[in-house]
Amino acid sequence: MIKNLLVLGAGSAGLVSAISLKRKIPQLNVRVVRSKSIGVIGVGEATTPNFPRHIFEYLGISRKRFYEIARPTWKLGIKFLWGPRGRFDYTFNLQLDSHWSDLAKPTGYYCDDSFDNAGLPGALMRQEMAFPRQANGAPDIHEWHAFHIENKNFVQVLEVVAREHGIEFTDGEVEGVERGPNGIAAIQLQDGQRLEADFFIDASGFRSELMGKALEEPFVSFNKSLFCDRAVVGGWERTDELIQPYTTAETMNAGWAWQIDLEKIINRGYVYCSQAISDDDAAEEFYRKNPKIKSDPKIVKFRSGCFRRQWVGNVVTLGNSGGFVEPLESTGLMMLCSHTQTLVDFLIHTNLEPTDTIRDLFNDLTYRGWCDVKDFLAIHYKFNTLLDTPFWRQAQEDTDVSGVAELIRFYQENGPTGFCRYRLPNTQTDFGLEGFLVMLVGNKVPYKNRYKPTEKELEIWNNRKAGFIQEASRGIRSEEALAYVHHPGWKWNSDA
Repeated sequence: MIKNLLVLGAGSAGLVSAISLKRKIPQLNVRVVRSKSIGVIGVGEATTPNFPRHIFEYLGISRKRFYEIARPTWKLGIKFLWGPRGRFDYTFNLQLDSHWSDLAKPTGYYCDDSFDNAGLPGALMRQEMAFPRQANGAPDIHEWHAFHIENKNFVQVLEVVAREHGIEFTDGEVEGVERGPNGIAAIQLQDGQRLEADFFIDASGFRSELMGKALEEPFVSFNKSLFCDRAVVGGWERTDELIQPYTTAETMNAGWAWQIDLEKIINRGYVYCSQAISDDDAAEEFYRKNPKIKSDPKIVKFRSGCFRRQWVGNVVTLGNSGGFVEPLESTGLMMLCSHTQTLVDFLIHTNLEPTDTIRDLFNDLTYRGWCDVKDFLAIHYKFNTLLDTPFWRQAQEDTDVSGVAELIRFYQENGPTGFCRYRLPNTQTDFGLEGFLVMLVGNKVPYKNRYKPTEKELEIWNNRKAGFIQEASRGIRSEEALAYVHHPGWKWNSDA
């Protein structure tokens, strides 16, 4: 039976997993090893809606405390500067996997010419509004949002909560790992400490100290679908810029660039393929686009892929130590929260005595989840025709989308119908059919089964969008919404 749990790494992955396990299985003794060499990524992060659900509902962290310490901003979706439209918006509500009762066809069939304002969140994004405004003037903070968050602030919140749950911290650098009959017996620190445990979480980031180095688990590369392997990152202090309530993904010559708007900082990064552009040329293109960045370029190298098995013996890997893909859809924390909840469920179900078959199931589900993300990101590249550069021509020709080939073929014959879901693999992510339809319709991927709306239908469609635009025009910007939630008198109903 598992009694003592050791988490290697005190970044977001280590602390989220440690708190989740301790909160849901309080009899566990949980220790976190905090290593300076592993460190914390000090950049802005974008999330998906499963993140606030995990933080507030699953971990029980109060909204008041979270907002006070983490100082997040809100994200309604992603603004894609992408494809033949030049721009389309992917929001967290159902824009296309929907069918209005007064129209003959699902929504996607009416978006051939324009994909603007197809729902209230999209209309809010178009007008730089974070939320609708209530009658009393306050923001109507709905459930279809995520966060932009500065990683160090997030970790600070998690450390406070972890200590309140009785989680122990040990500071030290890993000197070695002692193998045992079940996988890992102990880790040895440079100061001579030997830390034993029944079960280990590898949250050591790209170093992957346990799963990669100690257990030498094979790594599965996604380089046939995702060609980018580096990023140049930077940012600047906000002056008079509006806080954008979305992440921006902008097509670049050899990849794409993100923008994440935090309260006081604007964070930018250019994800690129080192086979298509040199580091110097990527940095030059990046700085030309972002002249406010004055610091020297910071180049981050990465590999897209994951371990085929995320649970080996008595070791589970979570976060970047187990898998990583470029942050085109903000999947890092999404996968962490999802996989952590699955692990908790499986340990509770087996009364802390996990079986071989439950371990196999965990590995199948988590690997399938990483492959789902890979396939979803791959279609972003396959159908983006905004720029005619060598990189994007190669992406259109060579990106492997075989994992969703049946879905693409069905769509190209039948269009954006809800029946496409039956050609979608059994997805383990939050994107679902909506995400795929947004990318296919947003990129104007052609299909045969065209539909010509009647004049009456177009009137209904345009009137519906006009209603969204009108409601959004009365909305509230991020700056004003932040002033509300940080006011001493503001109270969250869920914290009452």
